[in-house]
Amino acid sequence: MVAGMVGEVEEAEFPERFRSYSENERHWQARREFILRNLSPDWVEEAPWPAGRIDHLLSLSMVWANHLFLGCSYSKDLLDKVIEMAEGIEVEDVPHFTTRDEIMKKHQH
Repeated sequence: MVAGMVGEVEEAEFPERFRSYSENERHWQARREFILRNLSPDWVEEAPWPAGRIDHLLSLSMVWANHLFLGCSYSKDLLDKVIEMAEGIEVEDVPHFTTRDEIMKKHQH
């Protein structure tokens, strides 16, 4: 996906290539910040970009955004990793999702 791209693109322009067609502005700005925050400056200067590492970062950014905005659940280790990577990113009006386990626990009392 990324292999063969030239490295002259500035860091700020870099993630724009990876915005999903269906991604709204609010979700994209949060995910863009996640990508930029975790992007190695060396990657932008390398030509071609290290596709495996960038694909991994993009996947982690989607896990974080899907968890944050859609309430998707993932393994504890994966969630811990992306939450740590997103530390300090401020997103307003984040929806709150109730898990099935939380609902079941509430009804047991």
